Amino acid sequence: MVGRRKSRGASDTPRAKLGQLWPYLFADKPMMLSIIGISVVGAAFDLAQPLLMGLLVKQVEQGTFDMQLVWMLVAVVAIGATLSGVQHFLLQRTGEHIVLLARRNLIRKLLRLPISEFDARRTGDLVSRVGSDTTLLRAVLTQGLIEAIGGLLTFVGAIVAMLIIDPVLFAVTSGSVLIALLIVLLLGRKVMAASAAAQAQVGALTAATERAISAMRTLRATGSVEHEEATVMREAEGAYRRGLDIAKVSAFMLPMSFLALQLALVAVFGIGGVRVAAGDLAISSLIAFIMFLFLMVAPLTQFFGAISAVFSALGALGRIEEINQLPDETAADRVTVTLRGPANAEAAPEAAALEFDGVSFRYPEAVVRAELAKRDASARFDRFVTASGRAAAKDADKLLALDTAESAPVESPLVLDDVSFTVPRGSRVALVGPSGAGKSTTLSLIERFYDPTAGEIRLGGAALTSIDRRDLRAQLGYVQQNSPTLAGTVRDNLLLGNPTASDDECVAVLREVNLGNIVDRSPAGLDAQVGESGIRLSGGEQQRLAIARTLLAAPPILLLDESTSALDGENEALMRTALDRVASGRSVLMIAHRLATVVDADQIVVMEHGRVIGTGTHAELIESVPLYRRLAEHQLLA
Repeated sequence: MVGRRKSRGASDTPRAKLGQLWPYLFADKPMMLSIIGISVVGAAFDLAQPLLMGLLVKQVEQGTFDMQLVWMLVAVVAIGATLSGVQHFLLQRTGEHIVLLARRNLIRKLLRLPISEFDARRTGDLVSRVGSDTTLLRAVLTQGLIEAIGGLLTFVGAIVAMLIIDPVLFAVTSGSVLIALLIVLLLGRKVMAASAAAQAQVGALTAATERAISAMRTLRATGSVEHEEATVMREAEGAYRRGLDIAKVSAFMLPMSFLALQLALVAVFGIGGVRVAAGDLAISSLIAFIMFLFLMVAPLTQFFGAISAVFSALGALGRIEEINQLPDETAADRVTVTLRGPANAEAAPEAAALEFDGVSFRYPEAVVRAELAKRDASARFDRFVTASGRAAAKDADKLLALDTAESAPVESPLVLDDVSFTVPRGSRVALVGPSGAGKSTTLSLIERFYDPTAGEIRLGGAALTSIDRRDLRAQLGYVQQNSPTLAGTVRDNLLLGNPTASDDECVAVLREVNLGNIVDRSPAGLDAQVGESGIRLSGGEQQRLAIARTLLAAPPILLLDESTSALDGENEALMRTALDRVASGRSVLMIAHRLATVVDADQIVVMEHGRVIGTGTHAELIESVPLYRRLAEHQLLA
């Protein structure tokens, strides 16, 4: 019995440090310095206002009135307000730039992560990091951090002025301010932890919602809408509870800090009034002191808001940096071979197109844990979304055999075990065997979605690990069993493998695979929309579109994983003719359950339980491999 496994949550996410925030804030250094400069100048104008007001009141007390002083006060207020508006706009603009920078970096990183990371994480959670987590970085600016830097000058100036005007009132005020500051700092870390938990829960909600929407037809057809609704609602309620956690901390922090400031103001009015009545303090000085107090309160409010915003942003930044710090797919590569042209020019002419030499493979622990957790959550709909993930799902019987406690190490059984075979240049080789034999995983290793645990795979005599991945994949045309159709147009999907292909070439390859009707039936032609995940196309049309995309690229090696499984007899015959034509002079490695599609292959490799149990032609395997003979008899080919 598999124990309950710990899911990836906020507690697993590393907390970001303040130093990791600065590169985002100062990405546009000239603009940020300009904003700080405007803030400092604005602070100087703010500090001038109480001084001018005090002089004006003093003149009134003395029976004199200078209109020039009034106009000077009006000008100072107007300029200060204008500077505040300009600063607000620049802060908003810079905040949006920070979000854009964070999203660019995160998207660039996400699209280059190893396939194992996608297999081990929920897609919706990754999407949430790009969306909601990056948005919280904006609040660092818009809620007062940079304004607080300029406000520091106002704060210090106000303190100095208040100390000069009346040390007694200043002592009363500073005590209340220190209490408020202590409360905010003590609760700040709780805000950061609550924010990280809330963002993680939002990611889980996004993932659950995305899963439900993508499986909507299955849910409706199986009458499982209520079941999935309950699952999504649980995640929504979890996000609600995490949001309440933040609200509780904020509800205690902000009122307590404002209460301390209000007490300071009451004390100033009370004690100040007594001192004015006693003749120890002039009324003009009390008014100036109160104005300076208000000037000091504004930066404090900004500072308290900035602390809350920074701690919230650090919680989200921890989730962003967790992804940014992951290695790229190519991080550990040591490329020593560069492929040029349609084949490896440096390879010996007699070298095989592909060679498997004692290859063994097991999935990483994170992928296994993720698969087991998915099965625990919802065995009906959970499946891997990448090509290699689907290959792992085919080996589900092996993963289910694991008996693992939450804290115990998890190790997948060998999916491939000492696999060796050769694909000669220009030949057609087929992989056959029951589900879970490791066939799709074999193609995933050729594409280097994963690297072997042991052994070596060679292309043209060169180890795959010595070839640049982009060069390697340019040599391969990979048609997955369930090749995804991207939302967009027919042209968008075709040009993925050959961006420079002309419209005539696109139409020609569509007709080759008997798919010309999708161009003919729409006035938009190649610009016809295929819908989200190709929903406007039938399963067979999606499969043919994937094959057309590969044929248009015309790579030297074709990898076909059940590429005709969704086709009827007529379309399968047309497809085989098209593949025969394009395969001329190319090397083909195909997977098929229907032996009729591979009986004429140059070589057939029979796999079972991750091992090669026979290699030869159809006639040879009928005589030498009992498993193959049973498969052939079952399909009336023996």
